[in-house]
Amino acid sequence: IFIGTVSKLSNLFFNTSTSKMGKTEVETYKLNKIFSTPPAELSAEQQELYNEVKANRTTPRDARFVGAQNQANHCWNRYNEWLVCLKSTQDEEGCKVMRNMALKICPSLWSDKWDEERGEGIYPGVNVEK
Repeated sequence: IFIGTVSKLSNLFFNTSTSKMGKTEVETYKLNKIFSTPPAELSAEQQELYNEVKANRTTPRDARFVGAQNQANHCWNRYNEWLVCLKSTQDEEGCKVMRNMALKICPSLWSDKWDEERGEGIYPGVNVEK
């Protein structure tokens, strides 16, 4: 009996076909699997945090780094792509999405260090003159 129940649950969660779904539907399906059970009563602060976590997305896949376990190069490129955007447009608000993608894939220790290095003028990557 137990093995049959496990098998049914496996089929429900792991064998659901997403091949006929659109990209948005697949993302919603995956998100709903994670947040399928609504939380118990939450305070306003807890609800705000819950919604923030639920809305959080990582940086999209990048064909240059497919299959790479070590995402350090992906992080470095995202951070410098944000700087290239700043350098070419001088529009911090317009480059905010790129900054967020960099912050989502990079450890905060690295991005904080690079921000400090940029402030000191010793950052080895893209130089953005203000």
